[in-house]
Amino acid sequence: MMNDEKYMLRALELAALAAEQGEVPVGAVIVKQSTGEIVGEGFNRRELDKSPLAHAEIIAIDSASRKLGGWRLVDCAMYVTLEPCPMCTGAIINSRIERVVFGASDPKAGSCGSVVDLFSYPYNHIPQIEGGLMAEECSKALSDFFRELRRSKKA
Repeated sequence: MMNDEKYMLRALELAALAAEQGEVPVGAVIVKQSTGEIVGEGFNRRELDKSPLAHAEIIAIDSASRKLGGWRLVDCAMYVTLEPCPMCTGAIINSRIERVVFGASDPKAGSCGSVVDLFSYPYNHIPQIEGGLMAEECSKALSDFFRELRRSKKA
């Protein structure tokens, strides 16, 4: 059995790197389930890359695909600090990730049950989803970031 908290802690470290660079603090890690090896990582880079595609999950999927030498990420799990959006759930489906573990729910764009559950539709691949792992820590990273952002805009 994989150590879910260990991987979510790494995702939180990546989220902190995003926050340090002024990005919304979301981190994602992809793990080969059979070995426990981290094969892909990413954090939000939308502002840095000037791209709406630069979500943590997309970057981690791209990183894992390059490392593993293919687009099918079978035997892989994703750990992400925030519930994936529609774009990222689509990428998860297309990359065949087997398991998704997220921390905080996203009532504005979450597509694993909060706004919509895209995995409830009859796509060709449906991963196992588990939400709420270390939700408090993941939510705190986001709320702290936005509180600081509002504070600095007032100053």
